[in-house]
Amino acid sequence: MERWAGKTALVTGASSGIGAAVSVRLADAGMRVVGLARRAELVDELRSKVHGEGSIHSRQCDLTDCTALAEAFAWVEETFGVVDVIVNNAGVFVHGHITDVGGHQISDEQLNTVLDLNIKAVILGSRRAISSMQKRGVSGHVINISSIAGHYIPFSDLFNVYSSTKHAVCAFSAALLNELAHLGSGIKVTSISPGLVDTAMAGPDNPLPKMRSEDVARWNEPI
Repeated sequence: MERWAGKTALVTGASSGIGAAVSVRLADAGMRVVGLARRAELVDELRSKVHGEGSIHSRQCDLTDCTALAEAFAWVEETFGVVDVIVNNAGVFVHGHITDVGGHQISDEQLNTVLDLNIKAVILGSRRAISSMQKRGVSGHVINISSIAGHYIPFSDLFNVYSSTKHAVCAFSAALLNELAHLGSGIKVTSISPGLVDTAMAGPDNPLPKMRSEDVARWNEPI
């Protein structure tokens, strides 16, 4: 982590859960962290948890809004110069069927939201971060948070849409890695697939064993 001290990391969905834990850990390691979230004030509150040499900065952003995402990246580059690391963490879980056969079909609006946030924002964020790195000759790191649900078909049909988006994140990460390698880029790509994590997304009454967000954050250190 020494090579990243003083560098800039952008973390999406940084207001809580895995994103918050990753932001604090990277700041503790000396990085300048910019957290994108709808609730920017919660990102600001993370500063009190930082005990290292880094810092945490917030930017309010609706990641499903392409214009807002572009403006956020422009602000980061204008303020800090370059995005050295991006952690595409933001995601949403939608509980429902793909079809109306079972009577619990998710709505068109829900479908748009989960696709926009879970995969489209990951692709657009990666593209903009890589553009920032390339313009300044930086061999940065793209880290995408997928899920164990991106590697198998879940036991419940109600998880099918969420699982489909996480399969897409895994496929996108592999495709992006190949593309950058073929182009001779030094930019690294990592996809991380945690199991059930003790966050609001998991639900307070879920009896299954859960990981801590801090455990997942340990895997998110750029190399």
